[in-house]
Amino acid sequence: MRTRILRLAAALVILLMAQSAAAQTADEIIEKSIAAMGGRAALEKVKSRQMTGTLAIGTPAGDIQGTIEILNAVPNKARTVIKADLSAFGAGPMLIDQRFDGTKGYVIDTLQGDREITGQQLDTMKANAFPHPFLNYKTQGASVQLSGKEKILDKDAFVLVFQPPSGPPIKQYVDAATFMPLRTVIKATVPQFGEVEQNADPSDFRDLDGVKVPYKLQIQSSVQGLTMTFTKIEQNVTVDEKLFVKQ
Repeated sequence: MRTRILRLAAALVILLMAQSAAAQTADEIIEKSIAAMGGRAALEKVKSRQMTGTLAIGTPAGDIQGTIEILNAVPNKARTVIKADLSAFGAGPMLIDQRFDGTKGYVIDTLQGDREITGQQLDTMKANAFPHPFLNYKTQGASVQLSGKEKILDKDAFVLVFQPPSGPPIKQYVDAATFMPLRTVIKATVPQFGEVEQNADPSDFRDLDGVKVPYKLQIQSSVQGLTMTFTKIEQNVTVDEKLFVKQ
């Protein structure tokens, strides 16, 4: 009789542990990640961010060195300016100036020509949010599912799959131990190559105005790899709205 009671108690403990593991929901992981990055209150105080640094682009012909400037403003406005000297590759100065005002996107591109941003790339930009997509994804009409765990960068990571109102799903990998972001995976349409999957790995997080900000970002796809290293980051800078629109 005693043995049966002990077995029953052990079985109940196993069931309780299984239920506790299953109770880890996507929303709980999101809230823990927000807390790890400084907390919802601190993040919501960030209305703009300006980042400047260097850029290294890996190509079969050799690495391209350049500079990068990124300007973000709530709720999802963004501008990225990349400059590089391609004289060693038989070309002149390269300028890529990508702008998104929350609705429309445009890019000034000395390599592939100026153009409107459309399709999948535009959908992905609309689905993004500043200062972090975890904050208000529900109000943007996105849904999220927890898709188990995977090993990323030798770390156990929760896999969160966000489905925006339009466009492809976006995967967010969250460190299962620290709840800090490890990787974002999106699908992007690249001229001449079509649709490719792209990984973005943030690192070198530092405290800035009470929130954790990555000073390094590595982006990798089947087309190319690039590394952004930021030397200066400022938050809540004065923003000229004209910087996000086509001129």
